[in-house]
Amino acid sequence: MSIVKATSAQRPGDEEELPSRYLVGIDLGTTNSAVTFLDTQTEGAKIETFAVPQVIAPGQIEARTTLPSFHYQAAQGEFAQDALRLPWSKSDETTAVGSFARDHGTSVPGRMINSAKSWLSHSGVDRTAALLPWHGTADVEKLSPVEVSSRYLQHVRRAWNHRFKSEPLEEQDIVLTLPASFDEIARELTVEAARQAGLNRVVLIEEPQAAFYDWLAKHADSWQQHVTPGQTILVCDIGGGTSDFTLIRARAGEENLVQFHRVAVGEHLILGGDNLDLALAHHLEQKLSPKDKLPADRWSILVRRCRQIKEAFLGPDAPESQTISLPALGSKLIGGALQCEVTRAEVHQVLVEGFLPDCELTDVPDTRTSGFQEFGLPYAPDAAITRWLAHFLRTHNEVIEEENRHASGAVRPDLVLFNGGFFESPVLKQRLLDVLTRWFAKDDANWQPVLLENHHLDLAVSRGATYYGQVRRGTGVKITANLARTYYIGIGSDGSLDAMCLLPATTEPGQEIDLDLTFQLRVSEPVEFPLFISSTRLIDEPGQLVPIDPQQIKALPPIRTVLRARRRAEAETIPVHLHAKLTEIGTIELWCAQVDSDRTWRLQFDIRSATQTDVAAHQSAKEAEGMLDESLWNDAAQVLNETFGNEATRKPQPLIKDLDAALGMGRDEWPTSLLRRMWEHLMDLESGRGKSPTHESRWLNLTGYCLRPGYGLALDDWRVSETWKLLQGKVLHNDDNCRNQSLILWRRIAGGLNRGQQLAIAEPLLVATRAMHKRMTSGGGGTTAAATFTPQQAIEAWRLLGSLELLGAQEKTEIGRMLVDLLGKKKLEPARGAMAWTIGRLGTRTPVYGPLNTLVPKEIAAQWLKAITTQKTTDRADLLAVMQLARRTDDRYRDLAEGARDEAAAWLEKQKATEHWVRIVREGGQLDEEEQSQIFGESLPTGLTLVR
Repeated sequence: MSIVKATSAQRPGDEEELPSRYLVGIDLGTTNSAVTFLDTQTEGAKIETFAVPQVIAPGQIEARTTLPSFHYQAAQGEFAQDALRLPWSKSDETTAVGSFARDHGTSVPGRMINSAKSWLSHSGVDRTAALLPWHGTADVEKLSPVEVSSRYLQHVRRAWNHRFKSEPLEEQDIVLTLPASFDEIARELTVEAARQAGLNRVVLIEEPQAAFYDWLAKHADSWQQHVTPGQTILVCDIGGGTSDFTLIRARAGEENLVQFHRVAVGEHLILGGDNLDLALAHHLEQKLSPKDKLPADRWSILVRRCRQIKEAFLGPDAPESQTISLPALGSKLIGGALQCEVTRAEVHQVLVEGFLPDCELTDVPDTRTSGFQEFGLPYAPDAAITRWLAHFLRTHNEVIEEENRHASGAVRPDLVLFNGGFFESPVLKQRLLDVLTRWFAKDDANWQPVLLENHHLDLAVSRGATYYGQVRRGTGVKITANLARTYYIGIGSDGSLDAMCLLPATTEPGQEIDLDLTFQLRVSEPVEFPLFISSTRLIDEPGQLVPIDPQQIKALPPIRTVLRARRRAEAETIPVHLHAKLTEIGTIELWCAQVDSDRTWRLQFDIRSATQTDVAAHQSAKEAEGMLDESLWNDAAQVLNETFGNEATRKPQPLIKDLDAALGMGRDEWPTSLLRRMWEHLMDLESGRGKSPTHESRWLNLTGYCLRPGYGLALDDWRVSETWKLLQGKVLHNDDNCRNQSLILWRRIAGGLNRGQQLAIAEPLLVATRAMHKRMTSGGGGTTAAATFTPQQAIEAWRLLGSLELLGAQEKTEIGRMLVDLLGKKKLEPARGAMAWTIGRLGTRTPVYGPLNTLVPKEIAAQWLKAITTQKTTDRADLLAVMQLARRTDDRYRDLAEGARDEAAAWLEKQKATEHWVRIVREGGQLDEEEQSQIFGESLPTGLTLVR
C-alpha cells in the first residue's frame, strides 16, 4: 500500500533485435482469444490461423481456431488422473483453459473464471490481487486478473512451442491487441501479463485498428476503390466485454495516395455481450421465480443459459419461442426444477430495444444510474449503446476539418466497419446500421454509410495484428496512430488547480516531450504530480494551461515519488524537469531529471490510488477547511517540542488539554490538514516516546489520532508507510498501557495498511485469541498465550482485528466464529460490546474501505446474525452489528436471504433501533456521519466522509 517510488536510472534506449521468422498476432479477448501468424521466410505466404490445442472433454484434446477465455480449476478428485493433461504437459493438470473450462464451468460456476480482461481494466480493484473467481468456492485458488490473462498467453506459448519446436513463440515478434479505450494501467498490466507468460517481444495495438488492418489486408489490391481522401471510417468493435469506438480519417498523401489517420477513440465502456446475457437473465428471473431472487448457483446457470438463448433468437432462422428450464440443485431443494416460456418478441424487446434503442443523435447517455454489479464489474451505467455512439460522434466533431463538418454537429461516418462477437447477430448489426443511417439521412433521404465487409469476426483482430507486424517491417498500408488522448499534469496556483498539457494527442510513438517548466522536489518528502486525461481535447499543445472541466478532462492516478537523501534530516530542495515519452509498444514513460545533473528517476503511476476498492472509498472536504494561522501552529509545535523534544519540560499526561489550549479549539475541531502536519512533527520527535511509558503511550495515542483513518488525503499512504517502517507494531516499554495504545494506533490507521502489514499485525492477536477460545470453550490449555491478553487488551485487540478489512474471508471467518462462541461467557461480559462490534465489522455486507472479494460468505454472516439476535441480553453494539450483517446491497452474492433480513429488521424494531437502521436492512441506503463514526469506532476527521 506504499506509494510507488521513483528509481534512479538512465532512460533506456531501444535495443535492436534481429527480425524473427514469424509475425504473430494475438487477440486476447474477453470471451475468446485467437492467434494468427505469418511465415516471413516463405515466398507468397499468407496469414494463417494457429489452431490452439485445448481440452474439450476429460481426456480429449482438440485444436480449435479460438481459445475461449475461461479458466477452470478442478476440485480434488473431480476427474480421473491425466484427464486435463495437455500434449506438452509433463505431469497431471488440475486447471484448464479454453472450451472445456467454459462448457464445464457453466455447471460449476464457483470454480470458473471468465471476463478476466474486463477485470484487467477495472480501475476500482487491485488488478494485481488474487480476487478471481469473484464468488469462488472456498477451496478454489484465487488468481489476479493479470495472472489469469498470463495463463491464457502461457497456454498459447506452450501450444505454439509444441508445434514449432525450433521457433519458440518467445523469440517471435508478437503484436498483442487491447481495447483502444484501455487506460494506462491496463496497458501496462497487459504487458506484464505477457511478460509473466514468458513473452517479451510484444508490441501493443488497439483492437479497432487491428480490425481495419484486417480489412486492408483482405482488400490489398482494391481498397483504394472503396476509400477516397476526405472520408471518415467508423469502427464499432463490440465484443463480450467492451464497446470500443474509433474514427479513422482518410487523407490525401503523396501522389494522391490515401493515408489513414486514427483520429479519435471512445471512452472505456464495459458494455458488450455479457451485459445482454445479464439483462435477459434478470428478465427471465422474474418469470422463473416471481417472489424471490434465484440463489447464486442457479443464477449463474441462468446467465449462461441466456447466452445460448440470445444467440438463438438474435441469429438467422430464430424460433418463435422456446422453453427454458433450470434443473433442481440438491436433493432438498424446494420447488425442484423451474421452467418458463420465452418468445422471440420479448427477447427482441429486452435486447434490441434495451441496448440499441432508436434514439436521437442529440441524446445523452445516462451516467447517474448504476449498471449491473452482479459480478463486481463496473458495467456502463447506461445500457444504450446507440446513445454512447451518438455521444462519441458529437464530442469528436472537432477532429474533422472544419470545411467537412456535418451540419448536425457530429461526425458523419462515410464507411462503417463492424467487429466483435456482438455483430454475429444480423439483427443487432442491422439495427445499429438503421439508427446510424436515420441520424444523418434527414438532409439527404438517400444517404447511408458504406458497410465494409468483415466475414470472420472472431479472427479479424488477430489477423489485423499480424498484418500490422508486416507494416512495422515496411510492408503494407500504415494507419498513423498518435495517442488519441491528451495527457495533462496538474499545476496549482493561488489555491486553484489547472491542467498543463504534458503529452498532446498528436504525440507519435518514440516521440519525447520536454516541458519547459521547473518543479521543486523536496528530498525525503513525498511529491505528488496530479495527472489528467482527455479523449475530447485533442488539439492542446505541450505546456498549454487549460481549466479542468470534468466533462472533458478526467483524473488519472497521480504520480508520486520520494527522492531519498543520505540522512532523513536533510532539507534539500531539488529543481527538476519532466520528460514524457510514448514508447514504441504503446505505453507511456515519464521521467524526472534533476536540473544541471545527470540524475534521473523514472516515475510511475500510483497504481494503488486507482485500485483501492470497488467504489470510491472516501470523500474529503479538506479544501474547504481553510488554512490554519501559522502562529497557532507554532504554539502547538512548541507544546509538542516541550513534551517530546530533547529538552522536554512538560509532563505528557495533559498533552491533549495543552494542545486544545494552544490551538483555541477542541481536538474534534482540528482540521485534517492540521492533523497531518502534527503527524509529521510527531514523526520527527519519535525518539521522545522513549523517555517514559507515559511519554510513549501519549505519543502513540496522538500519532494514531492525527493519521486516522489512514487514508483520505493525498499522500496518506506514504504517511502510513513511514509510520509502519518506524514502529513495525512494536513498543519500547513493557507497559500494558503502551501496548493498548499501540493496538489503538493500528486500528485507527488500518485503512492505510496493505494486506501484508495487516496479516503481520493480526497473527499474534490470532494466536492469543485461539488460546483464549480454547481455554474458555473446552477448558484446555493455552493459558500461557492467553495470559498475554489483559481484559482491556482483549477489547482493543478484537476491535483492531475487526478493522483489518484486507484480511481474507477465511481469516475473518475464523475470528468471527471464535468471538461468537465467546459472546455469552460471563467472564467476558465487559468485552461483550467490543466482540459484537467486531463481529459486525467482520461480517458486514458493505465494508468501510476493503474490497468486496474479502467479505465472509453470506451464509456465515447469517449464522452470526442468529447468534447475536438470540442472546438473552443486548446493547447498542449488538444493534450496530445486526444492521451491518443484514444490510441490503441488492447484490445477490452479498445479501442475506429476504426472510433473514425481515427477521433482522423486526428484531431491530423490537430493540427500538433507529428507523434509519431498520430501513437500511429492509431497503438499503447510505449511513450518516454519526453512523459512520460508530462503525469506524470513533469520530472521523473533519471533512472526511466514507462512501459506499
